[in-house]
Order: sequence, then C-alpha cells, then structure tokens
Amino acid sequence: MTTPTCIALPKIRFERGFLAERARLVRDVVIPYQWEALNDRLPGAERSGTVHNFQVAAGEKQGKFYGLWFQDSDLAKWLEAASFRLATHPDPKLDAELDAIIATIAKAQQPDGYLDTYVQLTAPDKKWTNLFEWHELYIAGHFIEAGVAHFEATGKRTLLDVVGKLADMIERVFGPDEGQILGYPGHEEVELALVKLARVTGEKRYVRLAAYFINQRGATPNYYEAESQRLGVKKLPVYFYHNRWAYLQANKPVREELEPIGHSVRAMYLYTAMADLALELGDESLRAACHTLWSNLTNYHTYVTGAIGSEWNGEQFSGRYDLPNDRAYAESCAGIGLVFFARRMLDLELRGEFADAMERTLFNNVLAGMALDGKTFFYVNPLEVRPDEAKRRYDQHFVKTERVPWFGCACCPPNIARTLASLGHYTHSVTADGLAVHLYTDCSLEATVAGTKLKFALQTDYPWDGRVRMEINPAAPTEFALRLRLPGWCMAPTAAINGTPVDLAAHRGNGYLHLVRAWSAGDVVTLDFPMTVQRIRAHPRVVHDVGCVALQRGPLVFCVEQVDNGDQLGLLRLPKTAALTGRFESGLLGGTIVLEGVAERLQPANPDLYSAAEPTVVPAKIKAVPYCLWNNRGEGEMRVWIHES
Repeated sequence: MTTPTCIALPKIRFERGFLAERARLVRDVVIPYQWEALNDRLPGAERSGTVHNFQVAAGEKQGKFYGLWFQDSDLAKWLEAASFRLATHPDPKLDAELDAIIATIAKAQQPDGYLDTYVQLTAPDKKWTNLFEWHELYIAGHFIEAGVAHFEATGKRTLLDVVGKLADMIERVFGPDEGQILGYPGHEEVELALVKLARVTGEKRYVRLAAYFINQRGATPNYYEAESQRLGVKKLPVYFYHNRWAYLQANKPVREELEPIGHSVRAMYLYTAMADLALELGDESLRAACHTLWSNLTNYHTYVTGAIGSEWNGEQFSGRYDLPNDRAYAESCAGIGLVFFARRMLDLELRGEFADAMERTLFNNVLAGMALDGKTFFYVNPLEVRPDEAKRRYDQHFVKTERVPWFGCACCPPNIARTLASLGHYTHSVTADGLAVHLYTDCSLEATVAGTKLKFALQTDYPWDGRVRMEINPAAPTEFALRLRLPGWCMAPTAAINGTPVDLAAHRGNGYLHLVRAWSAGDVVTLDFPMTVQRIRAHPRVVHDVGCVALQRGPLVFCVEQVDNGDQLGLLRLPKTAALTGRFESGLLGGTIVLEGVAERLQPANPDLYSAAEPTVVPAKIKAVPYCLWNNRGEGEMRVWIHES
C-alpha cells in the first residue's frame, strides 16, 4: 500500500474512460511488451541485459554483466507493475512468469542478503564502498517496493522474504554504531521503500532505518567527502559543478536544504520519503520542510505540463524560473516522483493544490511518455521540438524526436507502467472520517468508511467533459464526510445532492468541497466543472515564455503539431481576440478534444537575414491537440507555448 489512506487495488475498478484506457493498455500491452524487452527479445530495440544479469548471478547461465550499474532496477519496477496487474486482474500465465523470475532472483541473492548483480559480477570485493555513485541502495529500494506489491497482490512471501533479508542486511551495515557505515544512498529510494516494508510487516525498525538515512543525509562531516577521498576521486562528474554534493541533495541536512536542487528524480524520492516519515513519526520539522520544498518546487521550478528538472546536464533542477522549452529535460521519472510526493502531501494535509499538481503532472507529463500503442516511449519530454535542430545541436542531443522501443537506460518505461498499474492509489483516500476524491475518472470501488461498508460509483467522461455523477451506497445509513476536489483550473464549479444545489461557499475549504451528512443507499452527488479554453501565461521571469500563451482546457495542456499546422510553428501568432473552440474528434488519436481557431502566420518581407522591413501577416487556421498525445502521427515540429499578438 502506497500510504495508509490508499484503497487496496482489488477494491477499485476502472473499466471505461480516459485513464482506464491507459491502465488497460499497461495491463494488456505494456507489461508483456516490457517483459520481452527485459529478456532482450525485441527486434530493433536497445539491449537491456537485465534478466540476463540475474541469470548469470544465479548461476543459471554463463556470461558477463551487461548494461549500466543500476540496470537491476528496471526489473524491480517491472515486477512491481506486474504485481499491481495481478492485484486487479489475476492472470495465471503472468503469475507463473513472476514465480520463475523471483526464483532466479532468490538464487542470485547472496547468503548474507546482498543483491546487486553489477557489484556481484564486476566488483564483488567493493560492496558499499562507492555510495555516491553506485546505486546499491537505490536498487534495494525498488526491489523492496516490488516485494511489498507482490505480497499484497498474491499473498506469497517469495519476493517479500528476499527483500526482507536484503533490508535486514542493510540494517546491519548502516547506522551510527561501531562497525557500521555512516553513509546514506547516493540515489534516494530505499527510504520510502523501507516505510512501505514497515507498514506491510509491522516492523517499525524499518521506519527507524529510513529515518537514519534521512537524518544523516548532509550531516557534517560530509560522508561523501571522506568517501571520495578514500576512492581517490580527483574530479567529480561535471554535473556536480553546483555546490558539489547538492547534486545528491547532500550539501546540507534535509531540513535546511529547502530549495529543490540537484538530480530531480533523487529529490522527488527524497521528499516523498520525508513526507512518509513526517506522517509515520509525527515529525513536525520534516512536515514543515516538506511544505516549504513543495512551495518552492511548484512556484519556481515546474513546467505548465507539470514536468520538473529542466537541465539536461545531470538531469537536474536549474535556477528559479529557468524553464526552457526546447532544451527541457522534464524526465518522465521526475514527473512520476512529483506524483508520489503530491500523494504523500495529501496525507499530511488535504489541500487541493497537491491534487491539482498530481493531476497536471499525471495527465500531461507522465502520459506523454508513452505512445498510444504502448510500445514506444519518451524519457525526455520537452515542450518544443524542431527535429532538424534537435538532431544537430549538442545541447539537445538528449531529445528524441520520436518515441523509441526501449532505452539502454530504461528507468522511465517501467516507472510509467507501475504508476498507471496502481492508478487506484492516487484517485481516492479513505480517511478517519470519510472518503476523499482527488482525481475524477470513471470507476467503482468498495471501502469501509466510518465503520460501514460502502459501495461508491463515479461516472464521468473527464477530462473531455466536466460533468461528474457519484452514487453512494453504504450498507446502512451512515454519517461521514465526502470530500471532493474542486479543480484549481475551474472558475465556476457547481454541485448538487439528489438534485438539490449545494452552496459551495459554505462547504468548500482548501480546494475541496466538504459534504458531511448521513448518507443513505442511492444518494447521488453531481458536479459540473465547466471546461472553457484558457490561455495560460507564465510569470514574466520565465523569459522563455514572455509574449506567449499555453492553451489549456480542463486539466489538459494542448500543443500545436506540424502535421496539423505546417512547419515553422514559431511563426504562428494567436491574436488576443481570436476565439478558440473545443471539438471532440472521435477518429483522431483514439478520440480526443481538439482546439481550433483562426490565428496568424508571419511571412518574411524579403530574403534578407536582417531588415528594417516588417514581416507580412496572413491568416492561418490553428489546431491544437492534448500535449500527452503528441507524436503519435509521425515525426514533426511541436510547440506548447504560442506567440500571442
């Protein structure tokens, strides 16, 4: 279970609608496809080597380690996704595949609990000696998460016992006592995983270990300084240029480093663990740090698509307001990390801004990382692409102009899979006094609320349409709180209970509609979130977007593509008075809303590179599609921010 308020995945069903289709795609296509990739059975795709490495470490085949030093984590994330799939849709074939690979993993694990095929096969005498660079604890965290998910889905302890043995070894190795290592992960992940392990096993010592890693991070003397000297490191990688260990969020103690900094995925996993521990331990200093970090993250470092991490060199945060579009890194994993952090913040305090950010990032940045066929992926998600330049310029060498079948560094595809396979963890919360709805998507669920069994059904065509109908069916009339997010993008929401309008002013707070009453079987709540086309403008200090607008309708950010609007999209100008209308096009991109209107296009007055002559302006039709659906019709230019005239 991701947090104590999550509904168990078998108790919530997504059968139709926008997100349900993505979840079905992951279930039916992505998970088996990625299993083929991990086994190096995809023609034309980069080799993974991941399953191969475990088979070699287990003694099942001869060979050498292949890939990057964190390659094991790809398998762990896939195992978690596959386990979530078993939880919602049992599948004997998939179940047997998991049993077989888990047996291999168990054979690869060393008697003391150690598990990392890179170290085992290439440097077995150097365990835990290079924490700042190697990913031993990061990999351990992902396997712990997979072990928890597999146990909750199947009741089997096969993988849970493996990761429990691994966690126990980590507990023996790390800590402040004599003979223990005072270090902590170079790539955070194990901290949040240990909290999950504690929750499923009841072993609070795992929470204490997670707290040790969090509290030790950035302490003086800095562990990484001593480690790098011991390793003889004369020069750190270039992406450590900014405040040295700040790249690893280890320049200061976590309660003092309150500006998002360094590698963006590591930061999100760290903040997620901090929020987990703030809740688990009632740690007010961690809670306060999380709120400050959240505020700085969302006010200064987040793209309009919900993406984070703008700098490609080191996949990291840049300075405040530095959010370039064509050079945006905006890694899918970083967006997923923001979704994790937002969900934990909702447990610390039910505030609409957390769910708004979760929705924005999930619907735009995360979904853009996977094609509609589930077989190609983006790692990097820029907001503007000009293919000829992206292929030529070194500072855009990381930008793929089309999704690819697999990556040598394939952290993002299985991360997308595990997130969408566990969709039910993010849509609702069961709290002490009721049920909260964070994301609107067609679903049905069962939960125990205020001591009573509840069946709850939500019907909607969101995000195409803002009308929502909810039917509440408690086993007996029961008083509880139903808390419904009022999306921040909606200016004029309305609500009714059994047809009687609700006074929103009297029942709203912190971005949620709070309905507390005695609910009876058959009660119906309706919501309406009118969806108009909005022109979004960036803060003037985001210099890359000055004079431009982004188009948004409901939670979706839109973009223009070459296939609809011709090339040289930078020459388009959208007059302030131009009307834009939304229209559902059933035959396009699986069925989508498109935004249409009349814009302008600049044409050069003469062929001179520089001239005093003004360019001419001609009318041009404009058509925009949701950003999450771009590049499903071949290679071409794309642009989110459109010049306004």
